[in-house]
Amino acid sequence: MYDKDMNEKPKARIKSFRDLEVYQNTYRASVMIATRILPKLPECEKYDLCSQLGRSSKAIPGLITEGFAKKHPRLGFQKYLDDAMAECNETIVILEHVKDIYKIELDLCNELLNTYDISARQLYKLALAWDSFKNRRKRAKNNNGRDNI
Repeated sequence: MYDKDMNEKPKARIKSFRDLEVYQNTYRASVMIATRILPKLPECEKYDLCSQLGRSSKAIPGLITEGFAKKHPRLGFQKYLDDAMAECNETIVILEHVKDIYKIELDLCNELLNTYDISARQLYKLALAWDSFKNRRKRAKNNNGRDNI
């Protein structure tokens, strides 16, 4: 299967959550946050920005992973993608606070903000694609059952 741009290589079949680019990017970004941003936040933010940023950034790849495992139930994957998008948005806001208030790792914060912005868009597109796929399967199942009578 080729994307609309015929110069692109065919996309590899997704066999695992690890094959999803959005998982790979958000996982790497969460590691960068944990190792390079959180240790530099002031002690007064330990239970606020630090805690929120750590939880929200780790939640995104975790939700993608859980949702991928629950992709067959009626609304499973969709709910997890929506939750991952919400965590992505929360991470963006917290990173903006870190950047604007504490001026920590400005270049890295900008890079991470870009990663999470792209990831939120990827999650949105993945949710739309999943919904479309789910509806096509449902219609095909219904047609197979009714048309053959």
